[in-house]
Amino acid sequence: MQKPNNYDETPAGGEFTPVDLGGHKLIIKQVSETKSKSGKDMIVVLFDFAPDDAQPGYFTEQFKNDIRPDKKWPNQATQYILTEDAEGKCNRSFKTFTTCVEHSNTGFTTQWGDNFGAQFKNKKIGGVFGEQMDFYNGKEVRKRVMRWFVSLDKVEKAGIPETTETKAYKEYKGSAQSFYDKAPKDADGFMNIPDGIDEELPFN
Repeated sequence: MQKPNNYDETPAGGEFTPVDLGGHKLIIKQVSETKSKSGKDMIVVLFDFAPDDAQPGYFTEQFKNDIRPDKKWPNQATQYILTEDAEGKCNRSFKTFTTCVEHSNTGFTTQWGDNFGAQFKNKKIGGVFGEQMDFYNGKEVRKRVMRWFVSLDKVEKAGIPETTETKAYKEYKGSAQSFYDKAPKDADGFMNIPDGIDEELPFN
């Protein structure tokens, strides 16, 4: 048998390379207009790491390797942005997105009207990734998520954002802390756990 092309560069099944934290050069794959669950206007931005990024084509490869029949573009590379805030004014995140695209693509100016999203396809932009704590399927999960868009010229100097926590993680942490606070303690602060309540312990 002859050695297959690109054999040495092909990752084996089960291997996983996480997204590097900090700034990345992005290429916009698609922008579509839709509505939030509460009926508010929003855009959905799909992106990938640009050819000149440290991890080029990362999400395209992830999408190709997804064997699920109903596979979708990776959630890690999808941003949902409301166009207006609670007061009906322009949402700051939306303005940040359009401004960063304009600053990252010479001569580009956002055009308003029908088929709004089409103008952003294949445009360049920067993004900053950070860690986020989540609680999912009964487990603590440390994720790497896109925190905000930046102009391309800000990518190299972008630092690593502080770790954030999802609502689910905060609620989980709160319930665990509540259990600890209410449990009777010895003088040295250790919890007194009565016999026979193993099933009630949160980390059993």
